[in-house]
Amino acid sequence: MGRYLNPGCRKFQRAMQSEIYVDKTELISYTNSVFDTEKQYLCVSRPRRFGKSMAANMLSAYYDRTVDAATLFRGLKIANDKNFHIYRNRYDVIAVNMQEFLSRSHDTEAMLKDINSKIVGELRREYPAYLKEGESDLVLAMSDVFMSTTRPFVVIIDEWDCVFRERTADAAKTRKYLDFLRYWLKDQDFLGLVYMTGILPIKKYGTHSALNMFREFSMTNAGPLAPFFGFTEEEVYVLCARYKMDFEECRTWYDGYLMEEKTSIYSPQSVVESMEFRKFGTYWNQTETFEALKVYIDLDYDGLREAIISLMAKEPKQIDIGSFTNDMTTFRSMDDVLTLLIHLGYLAYDVSNSNVCIPNQEVMMEYVNAVKGGGWSEVTDALRQSQRLLEATYSHDEETVSTILEAVHLETSHLQYNDENALSYTVSLAYYYARRHYVIFRELPTGKGFADMVFLPRHSHSSLPALIIELKWDKNVNAAIRQIKDRQYVKSLEGYVGKVLLVGINYSRDSRKHECRIEEWNIGD
Repeated sequence: MGRYLNPGCRKFQRAMQSEIYVDKTELISYTNSVFDTEKQYLCVSRPRRFGKSMAANMLSAYYDRTVDAATLFRGLKIANDKNFHIYRNRYDVIAVNMQEFLSRSHDTEAMLKDINSKIVGELRREYPAYLKEGESDLVLAMSDVFMSTTRPFVVIIDEWDCVFRERTADAAKTRKYLDFLRYWLKDQDFLGLVYMTGILPIKKYGTHSALNMFREFSMTNAGPLAPFFGFTEEEVYVLCARYKMDFEECRTWYDGYLMEEKTSIYSPQSVVESMEFRKFGTYWNQTETFEALKVYIDLDYDGLREAIISLMAKEPKQIDIGSFTNDMTTFRSMDDVLTLLIHLGYLAYDVSNSNVCIPNQEVMMEYVNAVKGGGWSEVTDALRQSQRLLEATYSHDEETVSTILEAVHLETSHLQYNDENALSYTVSLAYYYARRHYVIFRELPTGKGFADMVFLPRHSHSSLPALIIELKWDKNVNAAIRQIKDRQYVKSLEGYVGKVLLVGINYSRDSRKHECRIEEWNIGD
């Protein structure tokens, strides 16, 4: 067993021995299906703390010829796969965490020399008879070993993109890093599988990539690997039952990453921490400060500010991800910035309609923290008024509700404000505080139309009332209340028992004023 050549299974064993371990071994079924084929190059990009390193360690333990995977994987899902024994522990694995090499190197060239010398050194110690005298080139050394053993190598590279995330100033040297990877990995007979993980997809130069042999699985194109990074809804449901935690609240806090085939992915770090601490809160973003997000949302691109405010108001936005160059410094438009935020985990992407949204409550709190700094006073003022707005609604204080909505409208006046949809932006942002206590539905089907906004208390034992909000544009606020009653929107609150506040809101273009009407309804047992 070496440090980089056949590193054994200790890292994967630690994951399995943790209090919470979720079985993702079926990923091995996919890697086996592409082993030693033209599709053997895989690059998986996910945000930090989404299980990338655990999966890399798992694959290393499975293929490493010095490990007994039959024992290690006993009882796990992959052990029942028909090809489990065909590929297990038959290969030399080279496993490299690029962050380790980057951290101890003063520049990129020194880092590449270190990688080359360390791996060649371990190959020489393992196979002294197979390497030519004085051989110091990594590619030639691996080729010499392969010609003697006829065993293809498995190369696993974790944090492959750290160079582009941490050493952005020197484009020439980062290009050398890509050239090194291409020389090492592309079209080499001695490789059976190459598996890379990172936060960013593979860096583009011009119209092509230096590593165009890789098949990429990212936050915008997860493909069949979607269930293996992050927790699925079924997995989270089981954990909530085991730890007696509220599943619906867990969904609100950590769900929201919608992958292909409607696979819903939860932030795994946050789910694990919330289960073990028996408390929902912010865990994923504790590994990085909100300043990281603020750097990007403060960039000066037309439409970016408006987009962020709309997203905070829970309005999805359609974007074009095609021009993103897969680095953290090259931006040509607002869409490029928003695409980066997808890969960093600050936005979720719906491939079916190219929409982005803020995925969950935990990430939303990161945006709230980020806008508290300079330059976002219009948003922070609206958020500051939010609790007062909710309390005014409870107390039927129609004048205060109208006044606060008026202030929020003026503070966000750079948004297009010309229809009911735009009015909903203002109302949604103004009622931000309500998200702590309510599940909020937009355009909830009622059987006789769609209620504009419905707020249902998160807990069945809550003393808070439900809210049904109907919006009107240049009409009459009484018509909004009448519509709620005539179309029997209250009946859409299936299973709810208790007080319901009917809230009608109208905006008049002539007076530029908001009106509010609040009535109370009770749903009995």
